[in-house]
Amino acid sequence: MGIIAGLPGLSDPDEKTFQVNFAQLYAEQVELRAPHLPAEWAPQSGIQMTWPHADTDWAPMLAEAEDCFVNIAREIARREQLLIVAPDIEAVKRRIESEVEMQRVGFFECPTNDTWARDHGAITLTDIDGLLLLDFTFNGWGLKFAADKDNLINRRAVDAGILHGRYANHLDFVLEGGSIDTDGMGTLLTTSECLLSPNRNGQMNRVDIEEYLRSVFHLQRVLWLDHGYLAGDDTDSHIDTLARFCSPDTIAYTQCTDADDEHYQELRRMEEELQAFRTSDGKPYRLLPLPLPDAVYDAHGGRLPATYSNFLILNGAVLCPTYRQPDKDARACHVLQEAFPDRQVIGIDCSPLIRQHGSLHCVTMQYPKGVLNN
Repeated sequence: MGIIAGLPGLSDPDEKTFQVNFAQLYAEQVELRAPHLPAEWAPQSGIQMTWPHADTDWAPMLAEAEDCFVNIAREIARREQLLIVAPDIEAVKRRIESEVEMQRVGFFECPTNDTWARDHGAITLTDIDGLLLLDFTFNGWGLKFAADKDNLINRRAVDAGILHGRYANHLDFVLEGGSIDTDGMGTLLTTSECLLSPNRNGQMNRVDIEEYLRSVFHLQRVLWLDHGYLAGDDTDSHIDTLARFCSPDTIAYTQCTDADDEHYQELRRMEEELQAFRTSDGKPYRLLPLPLPDAVYDAHGGRLPATYSNFLILNGAVLCPTYRQPDKDARACHVLQEAFPDRQVIGIDCSPLIRQHGSLHCVTMQYPKGVLNN
């Protein structure tokens, strides 16, 4: 059954224009259906960062870590609102006031364990009735680290009027923002290694978890990656270290081409899984391989999980983590420019972050329009 009203005739010279405009309008309507989980490239009101301090694991390298945070904060505040969460906001103000556009920076003073806003930040659903701020339990990536203070940030920020939207308590389920990625059109991308971890929701199997995700996020489908990992990754293979949506039909992913690298077989199997995936209309995804950075090691010789997939999409820009590897850093930025031709791609040296087993996307959480006041 269909409706035809005033459509251009087959001989109408504006027919192609109409078809393009109609397709664009339809896509926008699907994108904005309610409630839904918006893609990261949807218009944002701002970004949250949870600032490092002397009572975190950053203490031995705090100045270097803060320099990296300032560089990220500077690029965010040039384009949109930045919310900084910290137990001592006056100390943060003194650190950033000469380098960051302060008129776009808001603060929330709150106790924190660490800095991984991607994993303790609220996940936002858009609804015709407004915004839903979903608060899941963050348990330190499967009980590896203390998270009692970080796990209270969302409720406190909503109660204080810092985050605007209806608070939705989902603390009966463990979920980190870095473990899921969406195309904004009802498809979720995730990894079985993380979501099926026994120290997260061990009482639930794969079918249970998928049904839960479909229900809570109003999804049409969930795409599971069963392969792919990075040595030194505390998160049990968060999707934002491996593969990311860049548009509803494009995925950028970490590729290993060195057969002697320990990641080669697993990342090759992951690549094959991605090649087998289909978009919601049955077409293969456009796949854009990001290089695997040369091995980076900690002081004890352990390999660190450096990855270019941990990029952050902003209004009008994409921030790409770099690791002081000029050739590969440039290649990664080039790939992301291909993925986001209408946005400026900016490299940010995240070598300090990777020493704590995370990167750029991990220390940020985006919020759609309306969550943060300008």
